[in-house]
Amino acid sequence: MSYESKDEMKQPNTIKEIPETERPYEKCERKGAQSLSDEELLAVLLRTGTRGENVLELARRILYHTGKTGILGIHQFSMERLMQIRGVGKVKAVQISCISELAKRLSKATYQEALCFADPETIARYYMEDMRHEKQELMKLLMLNTKAKLIGETNISKGTVNASLITPRELFIEALQKNAVSIVIMHNHPSGDPTPSREDMLTTKRILDAGALIGIDLLDHIIIGNNRYVSFREEGML
Repeated sequence: MSYESKDEMKQPNTIKEIPETERPYEKCERKGAQSLSDEELLAVLLRTGTRGENVLELARRILYHTGKTGILGIHQFSMERLMQIRGVGKVKAVQISCISELAKRLSKATYQEALCFADPETIARYYMEDMRHEKQELMKLLMLNTKAKLIGETNISKGTVNASLITPRELFIEALQKNAVSIVIMHNHPSGDPTPSREDMLTTKRILDAGALIGIDLLDHIIIGNNRYVSFREEGML
């Protein structure tokens, strides 16, 4: 069963109709994928354009239709939003969603072997692609055993990270159920600026104090920004 929209079924424009010197597929064969622009890479994966618009033009419009800076916007598009773009039906929306998820997983896998919970930089790199594109603040709890190995992770809250909304009780219930001896908390700032707020500091202190009472150490609180991070431990705030 095909899920192509009417635009996708009837469009006459394929990469082969573009002059050979401008065809991204052939350019990739000659010069390698690294030679392609963002829109050319997307065009190769989409394969076809829509009525009155070749695939390169469609790729360019998808990347820049909200005024965002190119490819970074793709991570923020839901399938529903993608299908609101003229020429993007269900199939193309699925393709683009899968491209975004594949990019996240490749980035995460790259840093997996180097992940060390004594090193905030490796933690931030490992979770960066998962968290920096979130539109809301998302707090993660990472639970560790006696050898500082990860034994579980869970999302504690989504929305504003607020000292009055995030209670140590719910957090440490999770940690105790996993028999964790130490934890790392992590959240993102959708603005891209990882500078800790007053609420971030209050939340951290409450969790640190509660952990000390029950014997579970808070090793770090890491805030993720846009390819930047702040570690409370590195900054001497823990």
